[in-house]
Amino acid sequence: MVIISYDIKDDKLRTKFNKYIRKFGGRLQYSVYEIQNSDTALDNIILEIKGNFEKKFSEEDSIMIMKLSKYCDITRFGYAKHDTDELIIV
Repeated sequence: MVIISYDIKDDKLRTKFNKYIRKFGGRLQYSVYEIQNSDTALDNIILEIKGNFEKKFSEEDSIMIMKLSKYCDITRFGYAKHDTDELIIV
């Protein structure tokens, strides 16, 4: 599983990134996505960020990508506790 979190100041760029990243996974919070996918998909995401988005960032923008292993212990509360099914992208 991969967690991607972003904070992008420019509305247009943030919307464009949001539309791009939601093709790969589900939203956990407003700017946090959970992606259960292959290493190839993650490599493609990183290449797209480096090739398209990064050059448009200001000093205030950031994206964090956190790879979690299947052994990570995740505790969910509220709405998130009902969202434990595996994500399948077709």
